[in-house]
Amino acid sequence: MDLAYTPAEEAFRREARAWLAANVPAEPLPSLDTPEGFAAHREWERRLYDARLSVVTWPEEYGGRGASLAEWLIFEEEYYLAGAPGRVGQNGIFLLAPSLLEFGTEEQRRRHLPPMASGEEVWAQGWSEPEAGSDLAAVRSRAVRTDGGWLLSGQKTWSSRAAYAHWLFGLFRTDPESARHHGLTYFLVPLDAPGVTVRGIRQLDGEPGFAEVFFDEVFVPDDQVLGGVGEGWRVAMSTTGSERGLTLRSPGRFMAAADRLVSLARRIGDLGEAERLEVARAWMNADAYRLFTFQTLTRVRDGATIGPESSINKVFWSEMDLHLHETALRLLGPRAELTGAAPDAVAGGRWLDGFLFALSGPIYGGTNEIQRNIIAERVLGMPREPRPAKESQ
Repeated sequence: MDLAYTPAEEAFRREARAWLAANVPAEPLPSLDTPEGFAAHREWERRLYDARLSVVTWPEEYGGRGASLAEWLIFEEEYYLAGAPGRVGQNGIFLLAPSLLEFGTEEQRRRHLPPMASGEEVWAQGWSEPEAGSDLAAVRSRAVRTDGGWLLSGQKTWSSRAAYAHWLFGLFRTDPESARHHGLTYFLVPLDAPGVTVRGIRQLDGEPGFAEVFFDEVFVPDDQVLGGVGEGWRVAMSTTGSERGLTLRSPGRFMAAADRLVSLARRIGDLGEAERLEVARAWMNADAYRLFTFQTLTRVRDGATIGPESSINKVFWSEMDLHLHETALRLLGPRAELTGAAPDAVAGGRWLDGFLFALSGPIYGGTNEIQRNIIAERVLGMPREPRPAKESQ
């Protein structure tokens, strides 16, 4: 593992820092889970794209600059240190795009990647289903062959950004006799197609950050299958590897929060030993994640794949984020419950917002209970959890 930056990487850091200092909005944008916030965040994505900073590691022909993974980590560090807006296009940019680059046809890449990078088209994730939860292999939504394509039927739920997004990627069962991870196909579906119904799900804060998506014989042409018919599980594992392993949650995000926690503790002062230890633990966890990410980056750069070890990563960062925000709320005491509208709220209620979002970390991307099963069975080689006879085929 090499922790030293090259002169070119340091030059890139200076360029990114200068651009962010000149362009990050002085006031926070409205929540991206509101219509006005969604529009404002799409405009921000466009500004990043015009500066060739939206998708730095992508090839230039798709809107990137061909940067290395190390340069991506540098950009993420600077992005969060600058307090830049959340990425409304993250489902597409960080989850789908790596799979499109690995499994997509050249036509699919040219059609979908540039508008994804510019924020013109925002993607939702269609993994969870009412009867499957986070067990991705238990999906029941189906696709039936028809002339020139497929007819999709079923329901997805807890689809992030689907309330406002333009497209959805997800798994559908194309072999009705199959079970578990066999007979699945990965589809790219426009959310304005006839037969699609999107119904927002309001969160604790009242905003529709998720949605249910219903499919009533929705026609999808053959060229919107990603990776081949029946190859859905293989493609999905690539997507979940990105979600749990490297690209969705960069260490820059957590280091910036850990630094803010240390600053908060210093401002409050006169903390007990237990509180000081929790602050120190939160910062060390974030730094450990940063160093582990460099180790993963080195492995990927040397040709290795992330594999099921990404589940360890996901459990760690999701529980680390929750502990970090719980520690902050403990330091704030009664003021922890003040929203940004309250005159005495600390940092505009940012810690409370962060805590509410962190609560979802052990759930999205596959619940941590499912991840622990994966770790036990596929990383540690322990016996499989007993399953019904039909599902164990």
